[in-house]
Amino acid sequence: MTTRATPRLRAVLADREFRALWFAETQSMLGDQLTIVALAILTFERTGSPLLSAVVYALTFLPALAGGLGLAQLADRFPRRAVLVTSSFAQAVLIGLMALPGMPLGWLFALFVLARLANAPGNAAQNALGREVFADDDVYLQSQDLRGITNNTAMLAGLAAGGLLVTTIGSSWALTIDALTFLVAAVAVRLLVLRRPAAGNGGAPWFGAVRQVFGDERLRVLLYLSWLVGLAVIPEGLAAPLAAQLGAGEVAVGWLLAADPLGFVAGTFLLSRFVTTEHRRKLLGVLAALPLAALAAFALRPNLVFALILLALAGATGAYVITVSATFITWVPNDIRGSAGGLYRTGLRVAQGVGVGLGGLAAQALGSAHATIALAGAVGLLLAVPVAFAWRRVGGTDPQPWPS
Repeated sequence: MTTRATPRLRAVLADREFRALWFAETQSMLGDQLTIVALAILTFERTGSPLLSAVVYALTFLPALAGGLGLAQLADRFPRRAVLVTSSFAQAVLIGLMALPGMPLGWLFALFVLARLANAPGNAAQNALGREVFADDDVYLQSQDLRGITNNTAMLAGLAAGGLLVTTIGSSWALTIDALTFLVAAVAVRLLVLRRPAAGNGGAPWFGAVRQVFGDERLRVLLYLSWLVGLAVIPEGLAAPLAAQLGAGEVAVGWLLAADPLGFVAGTFLLSRFVTTEHRRKLLGVLAALPLAALAAFALRPNLVFALILLALAGATGAYVITVSATFITWVPNDIRGSAGGLYRTGLRVAQGVGVGLGGLAAQALGSAHATIALAGAVGLLLAVPVAFAWRRVGGTDPQPWPS
């Protein structure tokens, strides 16, 4: 198995279109972390309100929920390269306006929401183009592994260095840098990605992809597998109370938050390196249960070191979701990949948001972060069992993708 991974990775990196898409996404994501940090700092400096600073963070998710179902469909109705270039350019303009010194806070919020909305069709186009670039399933999955590793690393690096950079150069310059990353992305995609005609039918029903996806049991089960992540992310919302309960102090909050994404990067690398596409698909039901089992082990009331290990294990085994998303995008027809991908990402975001919210309510009622995380793991395991059996029934073989 190990000998096949390196040639597949070479095939991924040898593709000019993928390199352009990968570069554009990674450097834009680094810039986005600067914007999130800059806006949070700017809001707190002007208002002194931690609530408004938290609202700013929430604004990074809410527009994606609205745009994921609606605006993502533009990636099927128009040429995807044009959608991605237009989306990147629009974000460059909107973030650039935010960078103007003295911009009122209300306008900053409004421009940021519009920028997030503009991201939805571009993200849908990016994901659909990523599948069109590669004809081979194995190479495509390897490309998504590479995306998963770099995206998580970029988010960690951006957030880790963002605060220092913003305080050093100022919020306006940080926002300017982010705007420039979108301009660079637009130019790279325009010059290096091939133009393809629109994949979908402009006269198709606006939400027709929703009916098609839920009408296919294979795709429904893949959605259910992805929604289990909503329980696995509950520890992220409880990092501060968990650190206090562990008696580790505020410094441990960052460690607890970093354990999962670091584990995710390691798990993605190991799966990519040592497990074939066929075996990864067959094992999805089992792999989806492992992060929840790691959380259930919090019933043992672990100390800080053991808790970090469990969270890293949950992150590492949670890398199964890359196989879920890649399989989902592969199995939907090309003419609805943008819309279907938007539905997939929206469902994942909703599951994560609901999971974190329910986790907070449960922690408030139980008075214990340990107990809440263990309960999330136990409930998740109960849900994972029927989903795993369903996947074994419908996804154990490797069916051909639907015709484009």
